[in-house]
Amino acid sequence: MENPDESIPAPGGEIESLAEFDEAVAAGSLTGRRVQSVDLTDRGAALLAADASGAVFLGCPMEPGAAAKVRADGAFVFPPVPGLPFDPYRGLLYSPDALYDGLAKGGYEATPDARAYRWFQETRTNGDAFASMLRALHDDAVSDALDELLVGAGVVGVMGGHATARGSAAYTAAARLGRTLARSGLTVATGGGPGAMEAANLGAYAAPYSDPMLDKACELLASVPSFAPSVSDWALAAFTVRERWPDGGGSVSIPTWFYGHEPPNPFADHIAKYFANALREDGLLARSTAGVIFLPGAAGTVQEIFDSTTPNYYGSRGGPVPMVLVGRDHWTRELPAWPLLRALAADRPMESRIALVDTVEEAPAELARLSAK
Repeated sequence: MENPDESIPAPGGEIESLAEFDEAVAAGSLTGRRVQSVDLTDRGAALLAADASGAVFLGCPMEPGAAAKVRADGAFVFPPVPGLPFDPYRGLLYSPDALYDGLAKGGYEATPDARAYRWFQETRTNGDAFASMLRALHDDAVSDALDELLVGAGVVGVMGGHATARGSAAYTAAARLGRTLARSGLTVATGGGPGAMEAANLGAYAAPYSDPMLDKACELLASVPSFAPSVSDWALAAFTVRERWPDGGGSVSIPTWFYGHEPPNPFADHIAKYFANALREDGLLARSTAGVIFLPGAAGTVQEIFDSTTPNYYGSRGGPVPMVLVGRDHWTRELPAWPLLRALAADRPMESRIALVDTVEEAPAELARLSAK
């Protein structure tokens, strides 16, 4: 990587597709642009003709002559990294098809998702600064893409346990919750894994269809209730539902390879998958600007309750966002998070933004009530 300048000029906007690249070239200049993971092998003539001063090319394949020319213009060129099972410079979020490519032929172990997890397991503790840098680049690019996607959206987080089995009453209730929230115009966001998280994303996917579709989908999925012992069978069942009803609604999921033994569910159309779980946890809650609904869960869900409580308590993200806990017995007797949450909220602005309800069916109306305060 070479550049005659000592500093990187201010960005002139991101380019994340060939169409955007062609548009920029037609406008006459690439000056200051950030080009992310766009294959420019067939755009040699355009690169030779355009002014690329101050541009930054992140993981963009290009002909050697074109690369030399843009460097001479003063561009920074970060080449693709060979042999990686992921793109550290990616400009867009993942799709289910991208993470599960090759599932039908080679099983889950052949997919990009599984290969990225194996790479992470191999490099996370070996002290390799280069691998750490690649993970950081990837996660920052994912955060950037997620922020771009959610501009202006009312995002509601749905948190809950990964152990909620397909075919259970709790799974169906969580799916109906996701459908209700999506139909109200909110963007459903989950931690992206199986269980209650998958159910909420499934509900949002079912939102454009008539009500019987979701019941039928839940019946089909119940034949493979868990990702154990076979992630392949679990994921294939989900893709069977997607193929039968291909025009599902959108939602967001934010999983992590830190818990790579839990696969991402295929029902969110936009998947922000991270290597760093801390970034993933905080990022999910920080982006849930319309509130968070906490379904019954265990340690992970308890952590999420108090990760959400802390900024509400201190006001570090502005006004408190609504928090609705579902399951009175669960949150007062089994895992008594509610009494502590209520004690923390006393005499603070967040006090009017927390609620405990008995059933999932009550949660949307309670969220709306808290949001109106």
